Amino acid sequence: MDKTPNHHSLGISHLQLRGIQAPIAVCLIKEFATSLGFAKAVEIATAAIQSDAVMAGKTMAENMGGNPLHVMARLGREVWSKDNSMTVKFLEETDRNLSFNVTRCGYAELYQNMGILEFGYCLSCSRDEPFIQGFNSQIRLFRTQTIMQGALHCDFRYVLASPE
Repeated sequence: MDKTPNHHSLGISHLQLRGIQAPIAVCLIKEFATSLGFAKAVEIATAAIQSDAVMAGKTMAENMGGNPLHVMARLGREVWSKDNSMTVKFLEETDRNLSFNVTRCGYAELYQNMGILEFGYCLSCSRDEPFIQGFNSQIRLFRTQTIMQGALHCDFRYVLASPE
């Protein structure tokens, strides 16, 4: 995938952007699946989406004027949750740790309403770890569950690695 358009300049929310991207991505995945098989098509799509996420992380760090954890918290509040896209409960915010739970995911609701929930993890959740790698390679994401995969909440735990 090419670089994701800057949704801010388009005047749309992050959730709206994913809603625009999803139908064409799913159409491509389904078509590739007829030749390659479902698992291989999703694997390839996930790799492409994750490459895009790394670039998006780098771009976001540049656009936000830095890449510390407090900026990640700001992204959670101002970008990913914009227009009631998610309900987020922040648990810890320090210079070295950022922990929050997503208790309602509008992205999962969007994909469910579009009839493509089985692609939701590939289209959205699989972006999270590569995004942080591009944003700040010293931050690690630990997440054990997602709403997209049937859990009651997503558990995001970001930790800034200790300097060597």
